[in-house]
Amino acid sequence: MFQSGRFEIQNNDIFRRKIITWLEQFEVFCLLDSNTASNLNHRFSYSGYDFIVAAGVNSEISSQNKHSLNDLDKACNINNNWHFGFLSYDLKNKFENLSSNNIDFLNWPDFYFFNPEIILLIRNSEAEILVSGNSKFKPFEIWKQLSTLLPKVNNKNTQQIEVKARMEKQEYINRVNNIKNRIHRGDLYEINFCQEYYTYCNFNPFERFLKLNKISPTPFSSFFRLGSKYLLCASPERYLKKIGKKILSQPIKGTTRRGNNPADDQRLIDQMRSSSKEKSENIMIVDLVRNDLSRISEKNSVKVEELCGVYSFRQVHQMISTISAYCNTNSIEEILKSTFPMGSMTGAPKIKAMQLAEEFETTKRGLYSGAVGYITPNKDFDFNVVIRSLQYNEENKYLSYMVGGAITSLSEAEKEYEECLIKALALEQLLTNEQ
Repeated sequence: MFQSGRFEIQNNDIFRRKIITWLEQFEVFCLLDSNTASNLNHRFSYSGYDFIVAAGVNSEISSQNKHSLNDLDKACNINNNWHFGFLSYDLKNKFENLSSNNIDFLNWPDFYFFNPEIILLIRNSEAEILVSGNSKFKPFEIWKQLSTLLPKVNNKNTQQIEVKARMEKQEYINRVNNIKNRIHRGDLYEINFCQEYYTYCNFNPFERFLKLNKISPTPFSSFFRLGSKYLLCASPERYLKKIGKKILSQPIKGTTRRGNNPADDQRLIDQMRSSSKEKSENIMIVDLVRNDLSRISEKNSVKVEELCGVYSFRQVHQMISTISAYCNTNSIEEILKSTFPMGSMTGAPKIKAMQLAEEFETTKRGLYSGAVGYITPNKDFDFNVVIRSLQYNEENKYLSYMVGGAITSLSEAEKEYEECLIKALALEQLLTNEQ
């Protein structure tokens, strides 16, 4: 059982910064920020909260502790409580006959969920604070603590960090051309091919997340800590949301840069809308997601609510589709096994694309291409797709980010490389202090 209290927020931005300071005391936490999606001029009408914070651990379910997703289902059924957590990309190996042998310096578990001690639900400038009955904290005490904290300040003199490409440009181009050869011989239609940038450094995740969220405010932003491991994510993409029996997915395929002025912006949007390459990439993944959802949905309930819509973010324009269905199961394990990883991060056919991604990529993706989100007491949930993100392992000082794109028969290797650089722009600005 939770104790609860409601409190009025005077300034959401200052309150966010206070929360980041307050979270430093916790070894495990999850912050999910929609950046008030409606104010970003997006039709993400399914967003429920402005932002959510979960901190402290009452209980946890983790692949490292030999738990399964069936254990997660059981925990949700038994304690009828909130759970927050993540699915790493390599969870795919438990769902299909796949393996991952690439190097890994991040060492995330395949999945991790925790039942939190404290939850903050923020909506319309009101904070609802929920505290579990066995906590030493009380809602009013937490509010008082937050009210008296000095908000963390964006430090403009933060150390600049230089990263290295795991593969040089020419190597990337060669691999894209080899992938196209596999497409031409009929092995697959499309693959999401990723490359890594990395370094070893001292890194302050709390300061950098504030900066990232300022540089790139997105509707599925997240900040996660699991001991010495951190995820800083500015994702514009939803993997999966469940509301009652309704389930929906919003894959992204199609990216172009922002223009220098409104007229240039409109030209780029129109160009994307008319691009047969961008639309074919998106439609291929829409078909894949429709197929995934059909495996756990009522007959004839799968519906494309929007096809190839173009949405504008701070650094890029994106092509996004929305697919919905009505679930025929309430098992989280069954739903995830049928749909994970997100089709936009694999390619089609899905299993073959994942096999070839392991062959052509050089490192494990970790949480990149995975998902972060929450499960409510009634087993509704919402998960993002982990893209546009930094991963940091404090133990070995390893900092990494990955970028990728869809490779099809129409792809030009040079342009695919340039698209990767566009997607990495916010992360590059974050590390070089160019704002």
